[in-house]
Amino acid sequence: MRDLFDWAEFPSAFATAATRCGFEPEVLLEVEDGAITAWERKGDGPVVYISTGMHGDEPAGPLALLKMMEDGWLPGDFHWLICPALNPGGLALGTRENREGRDMNRDYLLQQSLEIAAHTRWLSRKPLPSLFVSLHEDWETQGFYFYEINLGVDDQERSRSILDSVAPFFQAEAGPEIDGHEARAPGWIFHCAEADLPDAWPEAIWLAKKGCPLSFTFETPSQAELTQRVRAHIAGLGSILGSLG
Repeated sequence: MRDLFDWAEFPSAFATAATRCGFEPEVLLEVEDGAITAWERKGDGPVVYISTGMHGDEPAGPLALLKMMEDGWLPGDFHWLICPALNPGGLALGTRENREGRDMNRDYLLQQSLEIAAHTRWLSRKPLPSLFVSLHEDWETQGFYFYEINLGVDDQERSRSILDSVAPFFQAEAGPEIDGHEARAPGWIFHCAEADLPDAWPEAIWLAKKGCPLSFTFETPSQAELTQRVRAHIAGLGSILGSLG
C-alpha cells in the first residue's frame, strides 16, 4: 500500500487498475493539472456512487479507491459510478481548494467553479444512486467520524457497523459535538438534508435534493499515518457494501 500520494502518477495508476476491472472512463473536464475523469461499470444491482479527491490536502480517499481497484475489490453486481479525483488543481498543490481558491464542496448550489459545473452535468445524466459515499479527512479531529444523510429507513445497526469496522484503525470521534454538529453517537453525525449555509451546498446535499436516499461522508483524522487512514476508508466502505448485499 502506498504511504505517499503523488498526483503526477495517480491518474495513470488509477486508469490502469480501473480498466483492468472493467470500468469505462469519461473525461468531464480538462484543467491545468490534468483531467477530471469519471469511471462507470454497469451492473444489475444498486447504483453506488463514490467520490474522493474533493479537497487536495486529503489524499487518503483517492489512495483507498486506488487500492480497492488494484485488488479487484469492488463487487461486480453493483452499478458503479466513481470519481476518484475531483480536484486536480488542489491535489497537485496539496491544498483544500482548487487553483482558484474555491472550496469546491461548498459550490454545488451556485456551481461557480468549472469543475463542479462539469461534475453536476455528468451526475445529472446518470441513474440516481441508491448509495453515495464520499471520502474525506479532518485536520482537527483525533478519531474517525461520518455524516449520514438518510431519506429512508433509519438503520442504526448499519451505521454502528461502519464504526465497528473502522475501530481497529481509529476510535470513534467523541464529544457531544463533532465538527460543529450535534453527535447522535460517538463518530456519527445524523444530518438533515439541508446545507449548513443556504448557498454553500456540499455534494451530499445536492445529491439528497436530487433524491439520493442515503449518503455517508467519511472523515479520517489527517494527522494520523496515511496508510491507517487508507485502511479505515476501505474498512468502512466494505461495511456499507456488505449491508447492501
